[in-house]
Amino acid sequence: MAWLILFFAGICEIIWATALKMSQGFTRLWPSVIVFTLGVVSVLLLGRAAKHIPIGTAYAVWTGIGAAGTAAVGIYFFDEPRTALRLACMVLIVAGIVGLKLVSPE
Repeated sequence: MAWLILFFAGICEIIWATALKMSQGFTRLWPSVIVFTLGVVSVLLLGRAAKHIPIGTAYAVWTGIGAAGTAAVGIYFFDEPRTALRLACMVLIVAGIVGLKLVSPE
């Protein structure tokens, strides 16, 4: 259950980071509300997951999901660069997340 909570914390991170771009420097109300709301939810979920998963692992997975997921959203929705090296780096992040899950005592 802790890993599922951590997964949703990462999803919240992707959404708030995407909303951060859409807020245009916090000049648009609803995207700004999403940033702050899901930012808090994401950290609260991380805290709950960290009760059962070592904090180093939980934090690394949380930021990895956020980083790789937000980069993927940027590529798909905002036409950000999709170079082979950039995609390879994203694959390495995902591989790190999977690796941490596989070696985790939880």
